[in-house]
Amino acid sequence: MATTNKPNLELRFVIIGAGMAGILSSIKLLESGYTNITIYEKADKVGGTWRENTYPGLTCDVPSHAYTYSFEPNPDWTRQLPPGAEIQEYFERMTAKYQLEKLIHFNEEITRCEFLEGSWQLETAGGTDDRADVVIAATGVLHHPSYPKIKGIDRFAGDVFHSARWDHSVPLDGKRIAIIGNGSTGVQIVSALAGRASQVTHFQRTAQWIMPVENPLFSEEEKLAFRTDKDLLHRTRNDQTYIANVQRFTEGIANPNSAEMKEIEDVVLANLESSVKDPVLKEQLRPSYRAACKRLIFSPDYYEVIQQSGVQLETRAIEGIEELGVRLADGELQEFDLIVLATGFRADQFMRPMQLTGRNGTTLEQAWSHGPRAFRSISIPEFPNFYMLNGPSGPVGNFSLIDVVELQWDYIAQLIELVATGKCKQVSPKQDALDIYEQERVEAAKKTIFGSGCKSWYLDDEGVPATWPWSYQKFVDVMKTPTLDDYDLRS
Repeated sequence: MATTNKPNLELRFVIIGAGMAGILSSIKLLESGYTNITIYEKADKVGGTWRENTYPGLTCDVPSHAYTYSFEPNPDWTRQLPPGAEIQEYFERMTAKYQLEKLIHFNEEITRCEFLEGSWQLETAGGTDDRADVVIAATGVLHHPSYPKIKGIDRFAGDVFHSARWDHSVPLDGKRIAIIGNGSTGVQIVSALAGRASQVTHFQRTAQWIMPVENPLFSEEEKLAFRTDKDLLHRTRNDQTYIANVQRFTEGIANPNSAEMKEIEDVVLANLESSVKDPVLKEQLRPSYRAACKRLIFSPDYYEVIQQSGVQLETRAIEGIEELGVRLADGELQEFDLIVLATGFRADQFMRPMQLTGRNGTTLEQAWSHGPRAFRSISIPEFPNFYMLNGPSGPVGNFSLIDVVELQWDYIAQLIELVATGKCKQVSPKQDALDIYEQERVEAAKKTIFGSGCKSWYLDDEGVPATWPWSYQKFVDVMKTPTLDDYDLRS
């Protein structure tokens, strides 16, 4: 294979998913001069999780100006924490600005992706066939809703739906509403519906630590300044205080005995102690595990809302659901008009249920027989020129995944360049590189705050945190340059 410093711009790329990561990938490829790109999106519009979730109160817990692409700051955020609809609008605007619609095939879900004779062969549910030299899996993590196994749920006479499948035709005002699930989604929905519904009952299985946060509106003067002063907008996007907070937060996660973790614990404990007056309710809201073992919830008002009349915290176990409502384990029946399942997502699915087959017939199910594993969270042995964004064992926490994906893309782009310039035809990590990485990662992950003794969607089937267990700065450093000795490069 001829080697050249000039990349082959005819390389064929397929991107799976038109959410945040898929949009970024296509923009970056276009900027590098590649044009032979197709994006397959299973839904009818872009946006990923921000398209899927439209529930009342939907808000990102990352500061607005930190939740944009680094090269596309947004002067028009209305609040300190961005509402979901504004985030969706941002990604739609990016799609229009970079004319990505011409690359996207909507309502086309990839069902088969197989490496044959040196390239990837793909098939959609609608029967479309395609091929690619490089596949970018930008499928996201939180897109397969997790439904609770509650006896009798089909018997309920009222409306019942998952928070990610919100039915906006169902009236809310004056209704009796049950919210099952108390992660960030459940907390946000309770805050949004209090005062609208006649009764909101929040079913809590496990108490959550809540980080206090303010969410003020940006003034018209502030937004005008962002629009007219590009330097101010970029400085705000790259606010050093936020970056420092992310570094401290991840240092705390990596070292549960650190001063950084002690600071987090002190803040959330003080929030509970000072915000909730009723001693019985306070104990019901007090978690039995350490702060940040589960993903922290950021809320400006949940403790205030849960103490209001017409809002009730329910900690008793659910026996089942009947025609009129929820039957508790002690026999009491609570009647409702609407039941919302704020029960999260199946975070271990990634590309599945796609049939993914790599070199020599190696299937994803074989490669992941012991759970999802990927070298540096990006690639899998025997799956050449196949890259994941926000794949297994990537950084997770209360910080911007856009920044994570941009770092990952810079790393992936260097691997793509090896093929584009003819240095090799196929790039995939070596099995021993993945094994060593996983051994080191698992050992470190068990020592993080995520492994300190709680159940969360961060844990794999063996109870080990399936996350990046080191500091954010280490991730930044690792993503700067691939170590090619870790890769199987084939001509």
